[in-house]
Amino acid sequence: MRCRHFLNPILSPLSFAKPPSRPLACRARAVAQPLAQRRTALAEPDVGISRFASSLPGFRGGLKQRYSDFIVHEVARDGALVRLTSFDLPDEDVDAGEEADPDPDLPHSLESFRLLCGDADADTLREFLSRVSEDDSNVSPIILSPDADKAHRSEVHDFFKRNFKFLATDTVEHNDGVQRCIRVRLKSGPRGRRNFGEKARNRMGMGSSRPSGWRDDRPFDSRVSVIWPYHLGKYLRFHLYKENKDTQEALRVIGKMLGLQPRAFGFAGTKDKRAITTQQVTLFRVHASRLAALNNKLIGIKVADFNYVKEGLVLGQLMGNRFTIILRSVVAESEDVIKAAVDELINSGFINYYGLQRFGSASVPNHLVGAALLRGEWRSAVSLILDPREGDILEEHYKEHGDIDAAIRNFPRRLIAERAILQRLKKYPGNYLQALMAIPRTLRLMYVHSYQSYLWNHAASMRVGKYGFSGVIEGDLVYRKECPFGEGSVTGASNDDNASASEMDISTETLLEETIQSVKIADSEDLLKAVYTLEDVVLPLPGSETLFPGNEVSGIYHEIANKDGISLTESIHGVEEFSITSIKGGYRRVMQRPIDCDWDLMTYTDAKIQLVETDLDVLSKAKPSEANKLLSTGTSYEDSLKTSGATILAETKSIGSSDLLPELAVKLTFTLPASSYATMAIRELTKTSTSVFA
Repeated sequence: MRCRHFLNPILSPLSFAKPPSRPLACRARAVAQPLAQRRTALAEPDVGISRFASSLPGFRGGLKQRYSDFIVHEVARDGALVRLTSFDLPDEDVDAGEEADPDPDLPHSLESFRLLCGDADADTLREFLSRVSEDDSNVSPIILSPDADKAHRSEVHDFFKRNFKFLATDTVEHNDGVQRCIRVRLKSGPRGRRNFGEKARNRMGMGSSRPSGWRDDRPFDSRVSVIWPYHLGKYLRFHLYKENKDTQEALRVIGKMLGLQPRAFGFAGTKDKRAITTQQVTLFRVHASRLAALNNKLIGIKVADFNYVKEGLVLGQLMGNRFTIILRSVVAESEDVIKAAVDELINSGFINYYGLQRFGSASVPNHLVGAALLRGEWRSAVSLILDPREGDILEEHYKEHGDIDAAIRNFPRRLIAERAILQRLKKYPGNYLQALMAIPRTLRLMYVHSYQSYLWNHAASMRVGKYGFSGVIEGDLVYRKECPFGEGSVTGASNDDNASASEMDISTETLLEETIQSVKIADSEDLLKAVYTLEDVVLPLPGSETLFPGNEVSGIYHEIANKDGISLTESIHGVEEFSITSIKGGYRRVMQRPIDCDWDLMTYTDAKIQLVETDLDVLSKAKPSEANKLLSTGTSYEDSLKTSGATILAETKSIGSSDLLPELAVKLTFTLPASSYATMAIRELTKTSTSVFA
């Protein structure tokens, strides 16, 4: 079948009606059996996705037949669209003075240091600088006096950065785990000749000796061994362009080439795997030239648009994502059906469900693991996470033969949670809570977040099913009007429409705890004044600081949770991060409209023809010699369709304008907030289930 991900219609577009929904009791019973192994694919009703916003018919279409049919550009916090535009290096303008003595007034600097740290440390530093000035090739680091005040240590570190730029400092710890001192050394470069790979001999200076017990043989941070231009921002920000790779995979490749761990990278959110995406990334004290040099070696990845900034990126620091999506092999009764469906999506929006991707692609969905954690069933949670897939390594080595070593040795590194659990169980057999705590924290929290999302989806289906789409009803939760537009939106850290929970590299956070915003329960006075609309209605992700609606919708939360053996008002165990009552919670809009939505009809004859230009295509036209030199070869069959860096585009025509081109495609371009799923927008448009490509 040529179509990789073909959207199967729930009902014929000509006879569309709202799909039947299982009774609440049946749905609740279905989720109240978390210990049962799941072997079938997760279906939308399993996680509460059962309604559409419109009764208009949809149309059939193929989503992500090619990964170039799904293009994502991050929208930065300032509203700028993140694109690949230039491979030029930024002007660093390193002053000659950077490599000379940065402060010729040494006596003044030493006196300032004496006032900051006292006579003993000032004398120690004076002798150290004396040895440096004598070009002593064996100048060893010095350790200053113990300092328990973290704020004061920070002040000392900053003092050296301002006054002695050729010196580097870090903090070392005593074996007692309490005392801490600042270590000072000469940076590598023109002012330093010593081999920092050797174990350093630390000196007090003035002939005195430091008591034993200091962990002063800890390796130095290589990033502060390099003299960093003082006028540059400490973080390199760049645009990461990737094809058919998830964010973590792309950063692992780059990190391996640079000798950096994945946690060294900062980014605002993960992006789709089966797609072409561009997003911002930051690195601490890495020169752009080092990163740019990788472009000729990277396959399916490019880095560009370099500049230096003062702060690194963290998750959630984005406004949203702009999508360009191609639906291929479109079948509709007429162009009017397509136009009506798109217009309705633009005007009315879609139910802002959490997509199936939120619940993972493992044989046991993430929300069932989350339910076990909330109940305090540690062994059950471990069993669910390690639930073997048919023919997999866990089944072969661990479940059948108990061979943890073989399982770990053969496990793909992308299975972060499974590897962490097995390694901890090897060290602490039978301690299942300890094994769970070995999972990176944000991945642990993701299981609980998934259960919150599961409850939210069911509540959203009940809200629109019972009260419809006519507007706000009494008891609805709404964002207060005094809350600035967009401020109340709950932002998920990931907008990956293909990410598997177990495949995520959670060395950096991938899920942020939802934030609390100003909400109120709509009353009769609000309804009379028509202050609020359906777009203002929100539903809670249950937590210690969230309100529930003042109508029957609140009951669905407690009913489902109770049948799953979970209390939303009290914890039955003492592990706070696995307790709803210890998580703040948050709110999410029930309806979401696509922003700045454009669409077009296209026709094509060759299924392998790319129907939209990528950033690399555009750049290759603007700067052909520069871009073509960097084009990778062998990334996939799609690359063979590029000629001189330019993509062969299909002819754009209206439906019915020619009977010679049998294949029809719909091109959609729109922006969504970071927490919304593009697949849910497409689901509303086509009235089809997303189960087949989750």
